[in-house]
Amino acid sequence: MELSLSSSLHSTTPASFYLSTNSTSPPRQNLGLFSAAASNFSSRVLLKFNKSSILRQPRPVIVKSQSSSEITNDNDDHGFVLEDVPHLTSFLPDLPPYPNPLKYSQAYAIVKNTFVSPEDVVAQQIVVQKGSPRGIHFRRAGPREKVYFKPEQVHACIVTCGGLCPGINTVIREIVCGLHNMYGVDDVLGIQGGYRGFYSQNTIKLTPKLVNDIHKRGGTFLQTSRGGHDTKKIVDNIQDRGINQVYIIGGDGTHKGAAAISKEVEKRGLQVAVVGIPKTIDNDIAVIDKSFGFDTAVEEAQRAINAAHVEAECVANGVGIVKLMGRYSESPFYLEGQGGLLEYVEQRLKENGHVLIVLAEGAGQEYVSQSAQAVNGTDASGNRLLLDVGLWLTQEVKDHFTNVRKMEINLKYIDPTYMIRAIPSNAYDNIYCTLLAQSAVHGTMAGYTGFTVGPVNSRHAYIPINRVTEKTNTVRLTDRMWARLLASTNQPSFLQKCEIVRERADKETMEVIDDMRITSI
Repeated sequence: MELSLSSSLHSTTPASFYLSTNSTSPPRQNLGLFSAAASNFSSRVLLKFNKSSILRQPRPVIVKSQSSSEITNDNDDHGFVLEDVPHLTSFLPDLPPYPNPLKYSQAYAIVKNTFVSPEDVVAQQIVVQKGSPRGIHFRRAGPREKVYFKPEQVHACIVTCGGLCPGINTVIREIVCGLHNMYGVDDVLGIQGGYRGFYSQNTIKLTPKLVNDIHKRGGTFLQTSRGGHDTKKIVDNIQDRGINQVYIIGGDGTHKGAAAISKEVEKRGLQVAVVGIPKTIDNDIAVIDKSFGFDTAVEEAQRAINAAHVEAECVANGVGIVKLMGRYSESPFYLEGQGGLLEYVEQRLKENGHVLIVLAEGAGQEYVSQSAQAVNGTDASGNRLLLDVGLWLTQEVKDHFTNVRKMEINLKYIDPTYMIRAIPSNAYDNIYCTLLAQSAVHGTMAGYTGFTVGPVNSRHAYIPINRVTEKTNTVRLTDRMWARLLASTNQPSFLQKCEIVRERADKETMEVIDDMRITSI
C-alpha cells in the first residue's frame, strides 16, 4: 500500500496521495501531488499539505487595453473583464508599426488565418451558470498582423534563473529558432548565470545551429543562479548593449524581477519588451493550467516510487518512504495518537504487510523543527530553507516501531529530487515548451511587454506578470479533487476531527477551515 504526504497537486491518472491547500482557481496539477500522478498502486494513502492562502485583491470591472486595437466594455458586456498586458505604445506613443514578416514565412504559407484577431481573448473560468458574469479574460497568444520591431533591428537576450527543471533547454532552443525561422532575427544573446550574469558573467551568441540539440540535455545551457537581481544594474546593461527584447525563464521570484525590469524600462522610456516564461517543477504557478517540465518530473518520480514499492513489498513489514518536491507544504495532520499517521502505518502493515509513504519536502516542518535546530533563513531566491522531513520521518517511524511497538520493520528511504530536476524533458513537455517559446516571441514582436505566457483552459494567453506572482496555486482541502484522491487511495485525511467535521458549514466556515495552517515559517 502506498501512503503519501505530499503538497498541492492534481492528477488525471490514478493517484497516490497528497495534502494540499486552497485555491481560488480550478484544480491543477501541482508537484506535491507529484506523488499522486507519479504513483500507480492499488492501495495508497495521501497526506495533504497546505500552504496558507493569499487573498485576491478586489479587481476593477474592466482593464483597458493598451494596444492600438482596444477591447472596450459597455453595459452589454455582462461583467466582461479584460486583464490586459502593457504595450510599448502605452509609454512610446509614436512607435511605428510594421507589417508582420510572418506572412511571408514558408511555415505559415499554408495557414488560412495567420494572425490572431485583436479581439480574441481567453476566459479564465469556463464553468459558469446562467446569468453569471462573463468574468476575467486574457489576450489570446499568437502572431499579430502588425509588429513593432524590424527583424534586423532586434537585439534579443535570454536568461534562465532559479532552480533546474526539465524543459529549460527546449525553451531556449525554441526562442532562438522561433526568432530566426519565423521573423528573421539573427541577433540573440545568451546571458549566463542568471540575473547576475547581466553585469558579472560572460555572454554567448545564440544561433539555431548552436542550440540545435540542447533539448536533448537536462539542466540549462546558459547556467543559472538564485538571487543576484539588481534592477538598475540589469537595465543599465540592457541599455548599454542595445538589447530590446528580454526573455526571462524562471519561477515566482524570477517573474517578480522581470516585472521590476519592465517597470524600470518604462520609466526610462526604452523600446525594450520584457517577457517571462513561467518555470517551476512544483507546478504551483497561478492562473496557468500547468508549468513546463511537470509531466516529465512526474514520470521520473514514478520510477523512484515504483522502486520503493518493490523494496517494501518484497520483505516482511516493509516500509518505503520517498521524498519529492513541494516546498511550501504545510498540513494540520498529526503523527501520534488515535487516528494519527503512525497508527495508520501500523494498521496497513498488519493488513497488507507493507506500506509506501510519499511526502513533499515542505511537509511537517513544524514537527521537524521540534527535534532539530530550526532554520529561519531563506535562500538567494527568497525561498524558505527547509529541514529534511524525509530523514526525520524515517527516524520517527523506526523509533516508533522499535521502541514503542517492539515490532521489526524493514525501511527504505529514497530522495530522488535532484535526479528528477536534472533530466531532459519528455516529448510532451518538448511540445509544450515550443508553444510557450513561440507565444513569447509573437508577443514581444507585437510590442507587448511586462507579461508572461501560458495555457489558460488549454488556450495560450498573455497574462500580466502580477497575476502569476500574487499567489501560489494550491489545492483546497474542501475541493472535490481532494475527495477524489482520498477515494482513490482509500486513506484517511489525517486532519484533526475539529477540522473535518463540517456538516452544514457555511461558505465562510469552509474558508476558515481551508485557511487553517500550521504557520511555523
